[in-house]
Amino acid sequence: MAELPPYFNIDPDQALADLGPSGTTAAFGDMAAACTRGRDDLAARGMDEAGQKSLRLFSTWEITKYLIPVAPAHFRRVLKSNPDLPQGKTETEAGAKWFTLDEVLRLRAHFSQEGSKSKEYRPYRPDGLPAKIVAVANFKGGVGKTSTAAHLAMSAALDGYRVLVIDLDSQGSMTSIFGGKVEDEWQTVFPLLARHYAEAAQTENHSRLSRGDPTIDIDDTLAEALKVSAPDLIQKTHWPNIDLIGAQLNLYWAEFQIPVWRMAARRWKLWDALTDRLEADGVLSQYDVVFIDTPPALGYLTINGLSAADILLVPLGASFLEFDSTGRFFDMLHATFGSIEENENMAARALGREGMAFEWDAVRAVITRYDGAQQAEMAALMQAYLGPVLSPHRQDFTALIGQAGESVNGIYEADYRDFNRETYARGRQAFDATYAAFKRLLIGTWRRDEKARDAAQD
Repeated sequence: MAELPPYFNIDPDQALADLGPSGTTAAFGDMAAACTRGRDDLAARGMDEAGQKSLRLFSTWEITKYLIPVAPAHFRRVLKSNPDLPQGKTETEAGAKWFTLDEVLRLRAHFSQEGSKSKEYRPYRPDGLPAKIVAVANFKGGVGKTSTAAHLAMSAALDGYRVLVIDLDSQGSMTSIFGGKVEDEWQTVFPLLARHYAEAAQTENHSRLSRGDPTIDIDDTLAEALKVSAPDLIQKTHWPNIDLIGAQLNLYWAEFQIPVWRMAARRWKLWDALTDRLEADGVLSQYDVVFIDTPPALGYLTINGLSAADILLVPLGASFLEFDSTGRFFDMLHATFGSIEENENMAARALGREGMAFEWDAVRAVITRYDGAQQAEMAALMQAYLGPVLSPHRQDFTALIGQAGESVNGIYEADYRDFNRETYARGRQAFDATYAAFKRLLIGTWRRDEKARDAAQD
């Protein structure tokens, strides 16, 4: 007789014996504590003896292959003839030279100034234009949202851009990747949102006082938020050109507080809070690219991140369920932002003012964790329906992704000597291609802005 499937003949008494105690609220606390201990243990694997994350060194081979487009022999000659430049360190007397990323950036600056003008030592960045804000969003979990945002931030940093990462997800995964330390909501974007509301309330109060109406209460929380600016929240990371505004669990309180504020001051444009504060505090002139990691839900924090964005990236897998979920995500974006526009423009028309409309420089869906052997047909179908909205580049899943994740590092933080050379090259190629596709969007949007500015000045 053939062996029966495992769901037949389960003994009820044995099932009861295996069941264990009932779940309780207190048990959730125990589970959370266990996860915290495990998380701290795993995170420690990516930290140095002082308990801080540190970025690995980069070899001459890696620098000349991926970071500075010169031949290794020419690179060595330049170092030899310029003793004031970083000379690197060797692990053995005749071994390869290794450099910090800070040293690589100094070397790139030298080659940019002294090297061939036909080579791109520094990435394209128009003078006088603000940083581009990039939001990575989807309300389905597990699509590679945070890892995509993190690796694009690292790619941009390796390319020479000054990067700010803003974590809007109270789970704080992006904050963990960059070794951020966030004690409470006052070290997240929360005080920026609170300050924006408080300033709007103060403006509203002037009008109410002139009409003799009751004013909006500026409580202790709002009074404290009025003292906070974006630079107060920005922390350095182990990457010399990546800074962070982190997140932690208490940030989720904003999802409950924002609608309360909105009820008190209906003229408050809550969707502009993050954008306005970043602009007012000069953040967009201090960086080249700002990456925003959003929560996997279309709440108030996500709305702020999306409305602040110039470029919106929507990661998804090549499967029916993720395609279906992403379609619903776009539908919710349409309904949410359309509703805001309709309400604002109704009021604007009544006052004889010009209406408003949200606009993004570029919106792209990006297929992540792609397996060409299994998903080619589905990906082609998705491409046929979404057309240019779906990036033709598909980010392959490779063994390097999983192996790097086990050591709590991004792929670009992983030492290639810890991997099979072919595995590293294939994994690196997959993410380099993803960055190249993104960089084309970035450069295209900057170039469009540059040409529009020049045309306006003529």
